[in-house]
This record gives sequence, C-alpha cells and structure tokens, in this order.
Amino acid sequence: QAALEITARYCRDEMEQYGRCVAASPASWQRDCHGLRLSISRCAAAHPIVQQIRRDCAGPFAAFEQCLKENEASVINCSDHVNAFLLCADRV
Repeated sequence: QAALEITARYCRDEMEQYGRCVAASPASWQRDCHGLRLSISRCAAAHPIVQQIRRDCAGPFAAFEQCLKENEASVINCSDHVNAFLLCADRV
C-alpha cells in the first residue's frame, strides 16, 4: 500500500498513460501496455523514498517473501509478516 501511494504521488504521468493504454486496449492491454508498465516500475524504483524503504525494510520484506514461498496454499498465514513490513515502510 505504501509503495502504491508513493508511486501514485511521484509517477502520476506514467500511471495515467498506463491507465489510458489499458482502457484503449481491453483485449490486448497486457501486451500493448507492457512498456508503460515498465516505465512505472522504473519511475518508482528511482524514487529516493522507495529506495530507502527497500534499504531500511529489507529484513521484514525478505521474511514476508520467505513466508509466501512456504505458504503458497494459504498466504493468510503471512499476515503478521506483511504487517511488519508495512509498519517498517510507514516509519521511513
């Protein structure tokens, strides 16, 4: 959620272009809009706050990813892990 809010705030143009592309290509948006989706990812990854979250919260995020791998059938078991990551991200 935190990363999505940051992306929406700092990469608004990229998100709007992607949204227009998806709306214009309902049958083939995954293929037609792939480049625009990548531009959103590049924009978000370049933002200093996102970089800081990745640095400061690497431990909680790694634990969450590991939990997902171990609980593919019941990801609800990882709610504590995701909450720990989100708490960390909110503090950045």
